[in-house]
Amino acid sequence: MHPLLLLSLLLQIGCAVHVLRTGRPMYWLFLLLIGSYVAVAIYLLAEILPELRHSRGARRVLRGAQERIDPERRKREASRMLEVADTLDNRLRLAEESLHAGDFRQAVDLYRSGLRGQYATDPHLMLGLARAQFALGEAAETRGTLEALIAANPDFRSADGHLLYARALEACGEVGMALEEYQAVTQGFPGEEARVRFGLLLKRSGRHAEADALFAESLKRAELSPRYYRRDQHEWLDIAKREISPDAVR
Repeated sequence: MHPLLLLSLLLQIGCAVHVLRTGRPMYWLFLLLIGSYVAVAIYLLAEILPELRHSRGARRVLRGAQERIDPERRKREASRMLEVADTLDNRLRLAEESLHAGDFRQAVDLYRSGLRGQYATDPHLMLGLARAQFALGEAAETRGTLEALIAANPDFRSADGHLLYARALEACGEVGMALEEYQAVTQGFPGEEARVRFGLLLKRSGRHAEADALFAESLKRAELSPRYYRRDQHEWLDIAKREISPDAVR
């Protein structure tokens, strides 16, 4: 078979499999069967690309591919920018890249160095510091930083920061307080992480029925959500499926 025909056949089969797995309208199968590159191109433009624009998961995959090729590229760029201009924004960028690259100690040092003068209680810097501390396993320090953040910035709101506080309390062994914080943060948290983490702690605390209710809620929300949401939240939805009691899904 000619290589171009073989490539067309493989692309058509791949798109057809995607149609069946994702529940696309069945007329796509007919179009892909009678078409070739044109049908594949139309399918990609109409069905695949719109979802990729909404998918944080797809953007993570792209960034992950770039980082596998050159894992230190973004951090080097941030470091060069800081050398050119030692500004708070550049320190914050390098701290973020250090945190992402796993250099948590450098991230802590950079965030701390930014917490001075008029920025001594900046909530974004303090939240970054808390994230780096938690990544280092310093749960008590994380809790202290977040409590100082709220004391200095009572109007500051961050769903990620609130979840981090609940996780810090859990890591400190403050189960009762952690459960209260998890319950509060689930009310407006985007995504399923907070709800599933709350369910996991409830389950470890012997409150299985309440945990199952949360896992079931996450799975129900996923059923009613767009496909890109389910893909983006697959890690937490997989945990919910694994942890829910068999009786709860009957």
